[in-house]
Amino acid sequence: MKGCFFVETDCGICGLRSWHPEDVGSLAMHANNRKIWLNLRDQFPSPYRQADARKWIETAMSVRPETSFAITVSGKAVGGVGFRLQTDVERFSAEVGYWLGEEFWGRGICTAALKAATQHAIRAVGLNRIFALPFERNIASMRVLEKAGYFRECQLRKSAYKNDQFLDQVLYVYVVQK
Repeated sequence: MKGCFFVETDCGICGLRSWHPEDVGSLAMHANNRKIWLNLRDQFPSPYRQADARKWIETAMSVRPETSFAITVSGKAVGGVGFRLQTDVERFSAEVGYWLGEEFWGRGICTAALKAATQHAIRAVGLNRIFALPFERNIASMRVLEKAGYFRECQLRKSAYKNDQFLDQVLYVYVVQK
């Protein structure tokens, strides 16, 4: 992906692009934040070190079709969005996940990135349905999903275990209208 979107905001030019080896330092700096970790799956390390960033970027660059992208501000990776393609009878579906460095929260960057990534995944992979499972307490993430055209389908009670507690998740979906 050369770039799904570029938009001027109060924090500079924002974009969505492929991960590059030079993103290691910026990725590690922005991802090493417990507030971010609290709202993501446990596979997202905390603390987040340069070795974790290097491993992630190598993995993301090797996957075909490409399913993980850097969210950038003024060319620097400050977050990410990615899809986990489903298989078998769900092969036209994917789960989406995303995060953004805390200093960039509340500026519409994540919404723009999610919109662009969603449209790219639909076109590039031929998806029919994309879903997300934010924790119920993550109001900001649910707002991002709603602004990006996803709708709330249901609540999954005590379906996740994070930070020594059971949490509800909310299923949001984007269904392609044909």
